[in-house]
Amino acid sequence: MPGMITDGAAEREDMLAAAVVEAVRGTSAYAGSIFLRSRDRRSLVLAATCGVPPSLLGGWRLIPVSSPIPVAVAFTSGRTVHLANADETMRRFPQLAVALPHAFGSCSVPVNAGPEPFGALAIVWPASPASEGSEGLSKAQRRHLRSVASRLGDCLAALRARTGDPVEGDPGTAPVEVTAPSAAAARVGLFDWDLDSGTFSVDDTLCAIFELDPGAFDGRAETLASCLHPGDRGAFRACAQEAAREGRITARRMRVRDHRDGGERYHVVELWGRASEAENTRASGHAIGAVVDAEVGSAAVAAIERLRDGLFSLAPDGRVTYANDRALRLLDVSANEVLGRFLWDVLPWLSDPGVEYRHRSAMISQAPSSFLASRPPDQWLAFSLHPRGDGVTGVVVPAAPPPSANSAFASPAAAAPAAPPARLGVMYHVLQLSSALTEAVTTRQVCEVVSEQLLPAFGGQQMAIYVVRSGTMHRLHHIGHHEEFLAWLEGVPLHAHLPATESLTSGAPLFIESQQDLARGYPDSPTGQVSSWAYLPLIASGRPVGTCVLGFDEIHHFTEKDRSVLTALAGLIAQALERARLYDSEYAVAHGLQQALLPHRLPPVPGIHTVARYLPATGGMDIGGDWYDVIPTPNGVQLVIGDVEGHSIAAAATMAQLRSAVRAFAAAGHAPSDVLAGANRTLIDLDSHLLATCCYIHFEPHSRHAYAVTAGHPPPLLRHPDGTTNVLDIDVGTILGVDHASAYTQTPIALPPNSVLALYTDGLVEEPGTDIDVGIDRLRASLAHARSGSLDELADRILRNARASSHRADDIALLLTEHDPATAPTTP
Repeated sequence: MPGMITDGAAEREDMLAAAVVEAVRGTSAYAGSIFLRSRDRRSLVLAATCGVPPSLLGGWRLIPVSSPIPVAVAFTSGRTVHLANADETMRRFPQLAVALPHAFGSCSVPVNAGPEPFGALAIVWPASPASEGSEGLSKAQRRHLRSVASRLGDCLAALRARTGDPVEGDPGTAPVEVTAPSAAAARVGLFDWDLDSGTFSVDDTLCAIFELDPGAFDGRAETLASCLHPGDRGAFRACAQEAAREGRITARRMRVRDHRDGGERYHVVELWGRASEAENTRASGHAIGAVVDAEVGSAAVAAIERLRDGLFSLAPDGRVTYANDRALRLLDVSANEVLGRFLWDVLPWLSDPGVEYRHRSAMISQAPSSFLASRPPDQWLAFSLHPRGDGVTGVVVPAAPPPSANSAFASPAAAAPAAPPARLGVMYHVLQLSSALTEAVTTRQVCEVVSEQLLPAFGGQQMAIYVVRSGTMHRLHHIGHHEEFLAWLEGVPLHAHLPATESLTSGAPLFIESQQDLARGYPDSPTGQVSSWAYLPLIASGRPVGTCVLGFDEIHHFTEKDRSVLTALAGLIAQALERARLYDSEYAVAHGLQQALLPHRLPPVPGIHTVARYLPATGGMDIGGDWYDVIPTPNGVQLVIGDVEGHSIAAAATMAQLRSAVRAFAAAGHAPSDVLAGANRTLIDLDSHLLATCCYIHFEPHSRHAYAVTAGHPPPLLRHPDGTTNVLDIDVGTILGVDHASAYTQTPIALPPNSVLALYTDGLVEEPGTDIDVGIDRLRASLAHARSGSLDELADRILRNARASSHRADDIALLLTEHDPATAPTTP
């Protein structure tokens, strides 16, 4: 059922949580995270965090394994990546330092099981600059971290072997989140009170609240009563009568003696409970409940409420968990409005991305941060943020306006500039855009990244990207609530006197701040419901690619910083878009070539039903050499599957020639062993320096005779009518392309009526770090337990897991053949 978690998945979550907590507690770190490989082995997926919530990690929840990021390097290299401080991070991993410009150190270690990599574990700690002598983790701490990662890898491998659940991370599954340890605001002790005998069974916490030794407590109610203020002992004894009479104990406050000062001091606790509802005799006449000691938390709250400064508390992700009355008054909000929400979402005057950035910086660097903000109409407030692993304590106080108060948000250390400043936080979105574009592959992904980053950064409501095809403009992407935004630009020639075309042909961006400005410069250009526009020419390698247009519903004044940043971004977007368009075109060519090299349809053959599936390994021009074929001949039908090594045009071309050779030898009536011998000689004569495997089966439906011969190929599987499935024991010959004189032996096999023969390539059963026999046995089990249905349904079920991956390490070819004697010819 959707949303249900299997026992294996729950156990894996527990493993991940325990490992990340142990990694953080055993070092000087305040936060940690665990990444697991994706199913396609191309990415690392965030699987667990401790201390820093996933929301603060931004674009780092899915990391390509090829990225110059410490966790990716640790995963691919199998080595520890230790960055003692921000200076070392900038020197060795500048992309990480640019995207997360905060002062922190980190250590990333691989999570392996033997030679098989599963993922990586990383921790971070606050780091002083190198000039102050920060050395990061000690050798002992690094050993501890590697030990935790190693144990986690072994546990994950054992779990997979026991349950069959995959180790890989799923980008669609939320990561496990463990909060950082923090001081308890209250102590809660539990008890089970036998009302008949008056004896108590209590836990260690209750004994601590009453300052009793758990090992020496005699279980008597009188012993507990003796720890109370004399005036509360009668009320304590009355609790038993209330529980017996009404089935519950109303919350009662009592004073417990504090023995540290000779028993002259008391602290208040609260006792509540109810009668046991169990029907068995042993549990009847019992009251179960708790004693809550919240004096420390209550005293702290009372002290905070008496302060004249505003104080508030933020969870690690930035949500407000507490605000004293003074803070609520200064912010001009109620507790109901702000608790559980982000300040920058609730208060429009704190919605600048710079505020969120300050919180993110404080949490990641674990260094205090401060800023000024103006609450309308003219109340300036000074905010200071004091982080720890479990959250942030904030202070807000009235402040004098900065020397030039032109902005609603400013750093207290710097005066606001005379001209209206660019939106603070823009550079953060720029850094995020540059990082995200490195992961975008297709044109659709590039357009989505650009719209997700640019519109929030500059406050726009519309965005359109037009590209040039055959000298005219064509819309590639649009986002915004005005569907007609620039729709009239479709098909417009480049020489038209319009801002989008002139910006592109001149190579200079155009910033139009009002409809009046647009009408003066371009009277023929429709305005629609937009008030301001930014036209950014997209030019890559000196060639015009298209135009990116931002639209603003209200008049927008573009500052010099806005203009310079957008101009720089236009080149970045153009390069990413051109790269993505090339990828899309190459993928289309490769996909078409792959389809052309394989049979367009399988021929109908009396006595059998056949279906085939082919899944390419990768996109772009990396096409492979897997193939399948069904060849009817006068003396039977030939079932063929093969795999030329490598992923390239050369591999595909060799596959096409080898497939043609096999068809020619089969059509000439050669025996199966001679067909493969001829194919072997042909491959060597081609001088391609490539090797290939092949499995060739000759089947005579009328006589039910079948013969198999293989050249280094994985063995066929046979599913019997009752579902029993076994691996066929066939003599394995030499791989094609090794020795000109190689000979091949054919093995007779039996294909019972209504049985299913499965031929496949190694991409379906191979997994790095795992013996291929394990994969073959998994496929055998999958075929055996697959629900009976049509042959097409069976093929789809077998490939279900492979289809779930957007990228595959190897091609997959599958050919299923069902022996149907009802349609077989009666004579040869």
